Amino acid sequence: MEIALSSPLQMPATPARAARPRRRGRSVIPGFGLTMGLTLAWLSLIVLLPLSTVFIRSAGMGWADFIAAGLSPRALAAYRISFGTAFAAALVNGVFGLLTAWVLVRYDFPGKRVVNALVDLPFALPTAVAGIALTTIYSPSGWVGQLFEPLGIQLAYSPIGITLALIFIGLPFIVRSVEPVLEDLSADVEEAALSLGASPWQVFARVVLPAILPALLTGFALALARGVGEYGSVIFIAGNMPFKSEIAPLLIITQLEQYDYAGATAIATIMLIASFAILLLINLIQAWSRRRMQG
Repeated sequence: MEIALSSPLQMPATPARAARPRRRGRSVIPGFGLTMGLTLAWLSLIVLLPLSTVFIRSAGMGWADFIAAGLSPRALAAYRISFGTAFAAALVNGVFGLLTAWVLVRYDFPGKRVVNALVDLPFALPTAVAGIALTTIYSPSGWVGQLFEPLGIQLAYSPIGITLALIFIGLPFIVRSVEPVLEDLSADVEEAALSLGASPWQVFARVVLPAILPALLTGFALALARGVGEYGSVIFIAGNMPFKSEIAPLLIITQLEQYDYAGATAIATIMLIASFAILLLINLIQAWSRRRMQG
């Protein structure tokens, strides 16, 4: 019985199979068209439609009336207090929020879960309750306020009190924005930099800070936006004195109580434009920092 041994030269040539693209498994999430349509519809209903009524209402005013109501001396003073105290509180939270997130991520200590829960307390606590509690503590007869009263420093019923209230409600935004990034940043990177001769400050400035800067700016923007529009926790401790401790949201409520809907709309429009401009600037800085890190 003969067995024919076929060499590769004797084998009939078979055409190469064309590479077939893999069929992707069907996604659980619907396609781009449907999801994008639902997203735009939902945002329009929840965000764009209510905000557009503010612009439509203010557009019905004459330019001179809009300037007179929205840029009056009392309104300008309220803008300075609202944006100034919100910016100061966001800066303070940027420092101490980063410190708090660092301690919660890098160290284990007794009562860590309690401290972690206390960070989220401003989210769950009603703002009016927070305002009453802060006023009780920082008033001239309060536990902390009475210590500063002999020094001529009035914490409550002043811009300082407003800043303290905004620090209280803005701290979780910084901590919760930075904490996940610090968890992903391995401590081995810091130890490697130290072993190469870097000082602790150089490790923070050149290794840690560039990695957490976008998240830190995000938390700063969230805390700033929340502080600008905060009303409940501030109204009790502010003092509400025009040109001294009156915030812009309170001025809007005052205009509405006086049935000056046009004036309230003008103030709300200017606050909306200013807040959007600040958030847009912070987002541009975030994008620049990401590109710098990737480059």
